[in-house]
Amino acid sequence: MAVEISLSLRITALRYCMVLIRAATQDDAGSISRVHIESWRTTYRGIVPDQFLADLNAEERTVRWREVIDSDPYVLIAERDGQIVGFISGGAIREPLEKYDAELFAIYLLAEVQGNGIGTSLLMELAKRLDEGGFQSMAVWVLEANESRGFYEKSGAVRVTAKEIEIGGVLLPVVAYAWPSLKTVVALEHFQ
Repeated sequence: MAVEISLSLRITALRYCMVLIRAATQDDAGSISRVHIESWRTTYRGIVPDQFLADLNAEERTVRWREVIDSDPYVLIAERDGQIVGFISGGAIREPLEKYDAELFAIYLLAEVQGNGIGTSLLMELAKRLDEGGFQSMAVWVLEANESRGFYEKSGAVRVTAKEIEIGGVLLPVVAYAWPSLKTVVALEHFQ
């Protein structure tokens, strides 16, 4: 059940908890940084070099997220009980990829709230805003070893290509998933 409050706010009842999805503000940068680092450390343990994960710096990430929030209108947060528990960001595709014009840059949730529909709500809201901004389709790059890849598949994304990227001095395979139409993402039902 979702109740539209305004164009910039969505409240969603998910598995017996109320979650607020809204545009990020400068005041959110520190909390986004915390979620980003905690999520990387839980999601990428055993995939990304341990030292790289240990060296993630909250102050540096906070500065970076302030810059992103200033320059990108598509940064959304999920808030539960007054605490930011997840975020998503996207915009114009950074590296041309077939017929896709938008990109999901990042989506991260704290481990304890994953599997409750919050990620789906964030994905739907980002797709809605990108669609309203004139974008047609969207792609996302995902580490191939990331067990959360199923999230994209369940949401209707299809695998379109692969490449390698360097993280912490190690080359890692990544795959691109894409949604040919943002409208299908906006219309998603919550899935398990």
